[in-house]
Amino acid sequence: MSPKRTLATTGRVLAQIGHDPRTIVLLLVVPSLLIGLVAWIFDKTEVFASIGPAMLALFPFIVMFLVTSIATLRERRSGTLERLLSMPLGKGDFILGYTLAFGLLAVVQTAIAGTYAIWVCGLDVEGSVGLLFAVAIADALLGTALGLLASAFARTEFQVVQFMPVFVFPQILLGGIFLPRDQLPEVLETIGDWLPLSHAIDALTAVATGAEDAAWVWWRMLIIGCWIVGAIVLGSLTLRRRTP
Repeated sequence: MSPKRTLATTGRVLAQIGHDPRTIVLLLVVPSLLIGLVAWIFDKTEVFASIGPAMLALFPFIVMFLVTSIATLRERRSGTLERLLSMPLGKGDFILGYTLAFGLLAVVQTAIAGTYAIWVCGLDVEGSVGLLFAVAIADALLGTALGLLASAFARTEFQVVQFMPVFVFPQILLGGIFLPRDQLPEVLETIGDWLPLSHAIDALTAVATGAEDAAWVWWRMLIIGCWIVGAIVLGSLTLRRRTP
């Protein structure tokens, strides 16, 4: 891999997104609107205080997964990836370049969504706000990495959506949003404990409530980071030049 080629890929992706206002709105505005909708639904109750951190994990994760997977798939279907890889651009450069591009967008997205949740929707944060943002960024990067991995196996945009029940829905159901994981059947609790979104939800909730110290939260972030690296490596190994 070459840093120069990786950064060139990052710049190209950011330039493409910059010319697509709908994608920009989806990435940067929609998660905040959805968090605001949840806060509005549970206005004058204590519910948002308990599920708000999970929403800060959930919506950016889903949006980054969808946008990243579809954007990468279009590169392959249009033949752009095949042309790029015929030049001195490796799969690792391509995957890492996309990761950096969407990672930068994830930072902006998290800054907007977190600021909106805390200072507009009234989400109480007992712990460090900076640590909360760090976990939220890692969570958005997780969605990016899993989106890149899913795009390696999909042939159409519709198949990307079909992959959501595999990559996303189990993590939502077993992440502790609807029911604490320790109250789930033992098998489901064990599966949920291994899923990366569960650790993001746990870490964000712990920071918001002040239930755990920073070391505990950073350990959860390390687990999320391992998932991100694993998904990126596997995605680069399985990436095809062109969709048949």
